[in-house]
Amino acid sequence: MIVTDARASGASSRSHRQRTTLVLAATLMAISGACSAAGDASMTRTPGLTGDKTISIDADPAQLSDPVIVRIGVFPNVTHAPGLLALAEDGPIRALLPNADIQVNAFNSGTTAVEAMFADAIDLTFVGPNPAINAYVKSHGEAVRVISGSTSGGAFLVVRDGIATAEDLQGMTVASPSLGNTQDVALRTWLAGHGLGTNTAGGGDVHVVPQENAQTLETFVAGTIDGAWVPEPWATRLIREGGAHVLVDERDLWPGGRYVTTQLMVATQYLEAHPDVVSRILLAVIQSVDIANDGPADAQAGVDREIERYTGKSLGPELLAAAWSNLSFTVDPVATSLERSAQDAAALDLLEDPGDLSGLYDLRLLNEILTAMGRATVEGLEQ
Repeated sequence: MIVTDARASGASSRSHRQRTTLVLAATLMAISGACSAAGDASMTRTPGLTGDKTISIDADPAQLSDPVIVRIGVFPNVTHAPGLLALAEDGPIRALLPNADIQVNAFNSGTTAVEAMFADAIDLTFVGPNPAINAYVKSHGEAVRVISGSTSGGAFLVVRDGIATAEDLQGMTVASPSLGNTQDVALRTWLAGHGLGTNTAGGGDVHVVPQENAQTLETFVAGTIDGAWVPEPWATRLIREGGAHVLVDERDLWPGGRYVTTQLMVATQYLEAHPDVVSRILLAVIQSVDIANDGPADAQAGVDREIERYTGKSLGPELLAAAWSNLSFTVDPVATSLERSAQDAAALDLLEDPGDLSGLYDLRLLNEILTAMGRATVEGLEQ
């Protein structure tokens, strides 16, 4: 159970780091108390990151005293910033779940993450919309649920000098991260809307080459491709290191400039078996989104450390700050954008007709927490 009450106005002056520490310390005390309680639920009030609310978590000893395993996937990429912050060694997930064995798996593609979930190798993962759609459709709506958003925006079509319009791409080669992934579908849909594309009958097709983002940077610098539709930080790297310029900012193609880039997906069986654990993970994601939005300098430094830990290479503060400015961090999964992306993929014959996708979303736990914090709830898709 999660409830709120008003805080003294002076709390609003605390830094996010201080408030986060109070949140986690109080929650740890609650869980510790729950472990020794004689069957009674232990309740604690923990200051919310807004500074004017408190959150109370009902630590049921029957559910939380036993150790639990949490296997969770994330990409070492700036578009997964809230997930990286939440899963850091000193991050809120580990502090909110001190009894848990947190096993983090780093992935480089949504396809691989979904395969790991189907193989029962992970329980949750931060992932893009199209892999989530594919997992839902492949399992006939049974295996997975999207339980929160994480990131919106951050994808661009960047091109070399001399290309200023869609028509200038006729006969050119343009890269995407992988066939049927979120950016690949966006690219092919945009090309088709301008009478271009690999499946277009008639003149002026564009050669679309799916390849790893690191390879795209190399091939663009070498001059063997003419552009790419890529997520951050690769768009910024192509601009800075390869002299590219932006032809399309994908935000311009969506209502209000909002579309889902990264979301949190859970195996349905795990959600049903461990709603208490999932609730604490969701609270950690909310906290991490707040930190990413309200403390960007510290958040960027933290994300860069995590990226270096997984990849062995830092992005550096300047590149990270530039890419960060093109992203929005939100727990809203922007469900309508996922639905349209599914329709676009089906129109391109990259996905079978997905049918009704409303069952993909289970936002009940997230909305319970948001309501308790006095924040607006988020929406999935209507049936």
